[in-house]
This record gives sequence, C-alpha cells and structure tokens, in this order.
Amino acid sequence: MPRTPTRVLAASPRTAGTRKAVLTRTALLTLTPLSALGLLTLTACVPSTPTAQSGAHPAASSKHSPTAPPAPRVLTQAQAQAALVTANDLGDPWTPTQGAATWRDGVLKATTESPDCRRLLDALYADDLFGASGGARAVVGLDDAMDQAQLRYQVLALNAADVDRTLAWLRSLPGTCGTFTAVTAHGAVQNVALREADLPPVGDAREGLRVTLRGQTPDGDPTVLTLDVAAVRVGGDTIAVTLGGMGDVSADATRAAVQTGVRRLSEIRRSGRVEV
Repeated sequence: MPRTPTRVLAASPRTAGTRKAVLTRTALLTLTPLSALGLLTLTACVPSTPTAQSGAHPAASSKHSPTAPPAPRVLTQAQAQAALVTANDLGDPWTPTQGAATWRDGVLKATTESPDCRRLLDALYADDLFGASGGARAVVGLDDAMDQAQLRYQVLALNAADVDRTLAWLRSLPGTCGTFTAVTAHGAVQNVALREADLPPVGDAREGLRVTLRGQTPDGDPTVLTLDVAAVRVGGDTIAVTLGGMGDVSADATRAAVQTGVRRLSEIRRSGRVEV
C-alpha cells in the first residue's frame, strides 16, 4: 500500500521571530552573574553623543580662556602733583601766583536766573567744574603780571562717566547760555557771552569755552573780563584749566597748558613714576 508523503510546513516569519526572541531571552537568563555585570559595565562606558537639541558643547580648555586686562591703578596724590604744569612750561612772563585776582570777587561773583547759566558762574567763581572729589587733586596758580591774567591748572582723579557728563554739559552751554545777563554781588550788571573754544586734539575727551563778561565800574567806565575754560579727560584722569584776565587773554597760553599737561600726565601714568 503506497505511503502517504509527509507534508513539511515552513515556519512563518512571525513564528521565526517569536522563536528568536525566546532564544534571546533564554540566553540572557542563562548568563552567569559575572557575565551580566560585565555587560552592564560595558554599556555604561559607551559615551553619549550630544545632539543638536541638547545644546551641549565641549568644555573649553582653561589655558585658552581670555584673561581680563589689569585695572589701571588709581592716580596718587604724588602723581597728580608731579603732573602739574609750571611757570617754566609756559615761559615768560608767567610766575607762581601771588594770590587770587581782584576780578574774581569784583566781577565773577555774580548770579543769574537761568539754572544752567548760574551753575556755570558758580563753577567759574569756585574754580571747580566737577564738584567734590574723593580722589587725588592737585592745583597750581600762575600769574601773568604783564597782562594782569591768572591761570589755574588742576589734575584730578574722577569717575570717567561723571567727567563725560560734565563735558557734555559744557558742550551744550553755547546753545543754552550763549548770551545772558548777570548781576554781581555789588549790583553791577554784566552782559555775558560764551562760545566754544578751540583746543588741541589731545586726551580722550575734551571741551573748551571762552566766556566774556562786559560791564561797568561804579564810575561808569567799561570793563571786560575774559575767561578761557578747558577740561580734558585722559583715561581715568582729568585736567582742568581756567585762564582769566581783564581785557583779552591769550588763547595760546590755554592751549599750551593743555597740551603740555596732557603729555606730562600721560608720561607719569606710563612710567609709574612717584607712585606712593
């Protein structure tokens, strides 16, 4: 009797996959504890790669990190004193001062209604454009006996932002106080005019004014007081110059004081001389 052929059934893909999964689970379950520990250790040692979404970046090497420049040292009193101009810098006929000029109280001590213009008059009379300062301050006075003029020169350690604000205020004055009327402490009327003065291109920021006060003596004689005012910031330091006299004054003397003073201050700062 003929034998019936046996049918061989092929495993379906689903059956093969199931069998593979079972074998894999079986293999994992039969790992010894030591083998399992090694597998976990190997997995933990694989470094993860940062993705664009994570925003991770490699740490920068410290030896390539930029180093901030050292902060400039504060101007000392000895340095400020050494940076002053002298009578020798300006030449004849300049000499050390013999005291405050008579026109300071007689003409310059005056007031007016405008707050900005009054602030200017007060600053000129006090010879102080910047107000009180907790830093170094050195002052020298020089006289020109020939023209009855007087120059006061100052070196100051001030906050740079405060200095720049004062310079901006000085720059605005020809527009706000170009001409105005002031009254002196003795009741004399002064017609005041001011304009921007030309300064040499030195320092980091600068501003200059020429102020003219025209009035009369008690006897009716005309008077003219002329003042040159200059302020220059040199880094974190400042110089201020006031040159005044009855009649005209030499703008060249103001420019020479500014140029010489900025150069001397810069040299002292660069060399670190007399740093005490």
